[in-house]
Amino acid sequence: MSRKLRLPVPPNDNPAELLPLWGAEIDPELLDLALTHRSYAYEAGGIPHNERLEFLGDAVLSIVVADRLYHDHPDLPESDLSRMRAATVSQEPLAQVARRIGLGDFIRLGKGEGLTGGRDKDSILSDTVEALIGATYLSLGLEQTRRVVLDLVAFLLDQAVERGQTQDWKTIIAEYAQQEHLPEPVFTVHGQGPDHHRLFTAEVSFGEGEAQGVATASSKKHAENMASRDAMQHLAPGFVGTRP
Repeated sequence: MSRKLRLPVPPNDNPAELLPLWGAEIDPELLDLALTHRSYAYEAGGIPHNERLEFLGDAVLSIVVADRLYHDHPDLPESDLSRMRAATVSQEPLAQVARRIGLGDFIRLGKGEGLTGGRDKDSILSDTVEALIGATYLSLGLEQTRRVVLDLVAFLLDQAVERGQTQDWKTIIAEYAQQEHLPEPVFTVHGQGPDHHRLFTAEVSFGEGEAQGVATASSKKHAENMASRDAMQHLAPGFVGTRP
């Protein structure tokens, strides 16, 4: 007789209760998929997880935020708009969005992630927000998704100018290199661990020189950003000390 697999149950196993907080209806199958983390999928024997929806949602989020910033700040150059967008759609601010609606309680996580605080990890929360955006887009189309996204990130857009000056460390280190007549920053990223619990270590150097900064995170993008911050901490500690 085969033994029935017992999978972890999230604190709130009724995804429909998330929808009023999210601000839109989502196809039930897509909603379930968006809330399924790869660690849960792995323990369930390799069922589908939310990373494809995350890919789609990331693109939708980026265009919606870029469009709003473009129209809200007609006098700002591309460089400022790029920093403001990055400071709105990156891992840490999206995790803030997730915490505001209690998203962590609804995510299906594997036992390991659940026991090590996965429900409050910035990486898991932000990825799930993007997956939900992807699911909303497939369920309702762009205009309805635009409304949802803009409602969710309104508080971030209100702070976009200030946040854009402090959080896009990849742009900051590139500008520092240009100012100091250094080669362009070069990033080297290595992944390690199983697919359901992968970590990425990024190093940044100027040209072919030695590494100036290093950081490890659960996504390549975040690892590169934090490696840039680490480099600036050594190169210009006073500059970093004035920023969160």
